[in-house]
Amino acid sequence: MDVPAIVELKDIWVNYGEVPALENVSLSVFEHDFLGIIGPNGGGKSTLLKVILGLIKPEYGSVSVFRQSPEQARSHVGYVSQRYLFDRDFPASVWDVVLMGRYSRAGILRRYDDRDRAETAKALAGVGMLEHRGKQIGRLSGGEQQRVFVARALVAEPRLLLLDEPTASIDSTMQTEFYDLLEGLKDSLTIVMVSHDIGAVSVHVDKIACLNRQMYYHGSKEITPEILEATYQCPVQLIAHGTVPHRVLREH
Repeated sequence: MDVPAIVELKDIWVNYGEVPALENVSLSVFEHDFLGIIGPNGGGKSTLLKVILGLIKPEYGSVSVFRQSPEQARSHVGYVSQRYLFDRDFPASVWDVVLMGRYSRAGILRRYDDRDRAETAKALAGVGMLEHRGKQIGRLSGGEQQRVFVARALVAEPRLLLLDEPTASIDSTMQTEFYDLLEGLKDSLTIVMVSHDIGAVSVHVDKIACLNRQMYYHGSKEITPEILEATYQCPVQLIAHGTVPHRVLREH
């Protein structure tokens, strides 16, 4: 029996005015997939995540998430944005930021309870930030902040985690630790991650899709030079270093 996809996009078209963002994109994501989506700036990667979240309505095509509309399924989806703009002097602690992730479960009229606090502690421990729970969020490094934002997404107990360039503001050492964190999470939920880091993505994820308005995806992590060149619209070299393949774009 065929296993149903938890995310199903069929023939999606999105335009910003007269500028096309997604053209005839179809994608199936299955439970416990760790899917990396790569592609150039302006290729529609963030737009695709927002379509899955129901924040952007496609002009054409259909979207289902856990066999529901994106809006109905949103409580099952965690999302970590590419950038968080906030006042670094705002007196919010790490604990406060993550506890706010329980808001959708607590509801407007219900106070946070012991279960909410227990899940907050669990999420912070899971990303290695429990010992920093009393610190002001604005005083953390970029990598530490990103861990906190992942914890805030996880504290709502999602079944699907969407990550938009999660390592963009993190140094190389913290990037390695962050990918190790995702390795530990992928057995318990489904992850879709947008990234520019082709080398790291090819090592850590289970499947890779290329997106530049159009989607190139075959349900695996194997990508031909022809697909990469079609995606980035420039020549690509494939080189090997040890047992780990690296894909390198020539100067463009």
